[in-house]
Amino acid sequence: MKTNTTSIRFGIMQVITYILLFIGLYFSAIQWLIEKDWARDDYSYGILIPFIVLYLLWEKKSLLLNKQSEPSWSGFLLFIPGLLLFWFGELSGEFFMLYFSSWLIVFSLCWMNMGLEKVKVILFPLFFSLTMFPLPNFINTKLTLQLKLISSKLGVMMLQAYGMSAFREGNIIDLGFTQLQVVDACNGLRYLMPLIVLGLFLTYFFKAALWKKILLILTTVPISIIVNSLRIASVGILYQYWGPMVAEGFFHDFSGWSIFMFSLGILLSEMWILKKIFPEKQLQEIHDEQLSVDEKQLESRQESSSFFQPPQFVASVILLGITLVISQVVEFREKTPISKSFDKFPMQVGGWNGIRQSMEQKFIDTLDLSDYVIIDFKNEKGKDVNFYVAYYESQSKGESIHSPETCLPGSGWIFKDAGKVNIPVDMRNEKKMPVNRSIMEKSGYRQLVYYWFPQRGRILTNAYELKLYTFWDALTRQRTDGALVRVITLVYPDENVKDAEKRMKGFVKDIVPVLKEFIPGG
Repeated sequence: MKTNTTSIRFGIMQVITYILLFIGLYFSAIQWLIEKDWARDDYSYGILIPFIVLYLLWEKKSLLLNKQSEPSWSGFLLFIPGLLLFWFGELSGEFFMLYFSSWLIVFSLCWMNMGLEKVKVILFPLFFSLTMFPLPNFINTKLTLQLKLISSKLGVMMLQAYGMSAFREGNIIDLGFTQLQVVDACNGLRYLMPLIVLGLFLTYFFKAALWKKILLILTTVPISIIVNSLRIASVGILYQYWGPMVAEGFFHDFSGWSIFMFSLGILLSEMWILKKIFPEKQLQEIHDEQLSVDEKQLESRQESSSFFQPPQFVASVILLGITLVISQVVEFREKTPISKSFDKFPMQVGGWNGIRQSMEQKFIDTLDLSDYVIIDFKNEKGKDVNFYVAYYESQSKGESIHSPETCLPGSGWIFKDAGKVNIPVDMRNEKKMPVNRSIMEKSGYRQLVYYWFPQRGRILTNAYELKLYTFWDALTRQRTDGALVRVITLVYPDENVKDAEKRMKGFVKDIVPVLKEFIPGG
């Protein structure tokens, strides 16, 4: 009995050691998760997930206590990738990498200290805990935009089926007597993610065949989109009778809650139908007694009587401790070179004359940028080119560049012919620069768009390159500064795309040398 008590005491001390090291390593990520991500309406449900996981673990306590721990070095198969992801997330400024790293570390510590058989007992709670983390920003932004567009489109179809005159332009629904904007509060992600989580939770208690559980989870996606479209359509219908009050305040929030409860009712009905239409033999639950060992086995098994056992604990603590010390002591960032303020950007470049524009503070706060410039340039023929640069001194965690491809479609512009082209920027040595190129269409108008990402002497064109080079430069050069450059010109009625293309290439050739004075190079 004394040995058992000693083993429990040492076990508790080991768990406390892990917790302290874990908090030290992931403190900034935990703080961001609680204060920022869980504060967002789309992921406000996340605060409930830890309590649900604790309940699921508590439900398995008897099985865990009655199974003998078999420490295994195999847990390092996840532990090492977890540490590598920690450094990638820490240095590239990507919180999702830190979140996933923390999950891998917890999973691997359970594996190496308890053994695979015990981990299988708590496999569902471990995987369910992943739902507390938000999606990566670039995925979240694209998904939010697409869900808003789909919900808007279906909402308009429902309004038209009802007999109302409705027209959609991006996320704007024109009803004739008013316009409704499908804002973030109606993006569908606010219902999709909680409904998927709820579907997962229900499958845990749904004693049915695996294919039924998978079907239940998959149907959460169309259910959330359709019911959200119903909500948008209902707002349009009721607006003509009740006015703006149905699209804001209490009525707006109450309709959201009602839609979610309606979705839950659909899921429960689906479970009932699956049981009735496709009956199956009653699944026998595995009782605790079947998986337990008798008292003699429990008393005779070898328990650790030392704080430094098993050796997997010692090895993992040493590696976690070294990682914590390096992350706190070694200065990886941030040596940001001095750049010229964009307030001094010239209003005349080559044959172009410009008028400076400004951005509302709420957008500046959302973008988390360090400096920016927006100028409408005009050539001698009176043709315009809109020039925009967003500069980031540090692309640290929570502060990163927003690609035009994820935000412009929300205002109704449809991207077509998207791809990459090489633009000549120095005729003396025939140097060319890669840029993203797209044609945007809206209400019969067409615009040509170029955008690229100057990053510490490199010109990049996609988000994956951004993250990889940010990680590498933070590690080797103590720098994560960078910028987004976007230029847009209208394809005028008296010209074709080739004419606009020629104008844009000429503008880019003139503006790139000037940009080098404001954006730090390599």
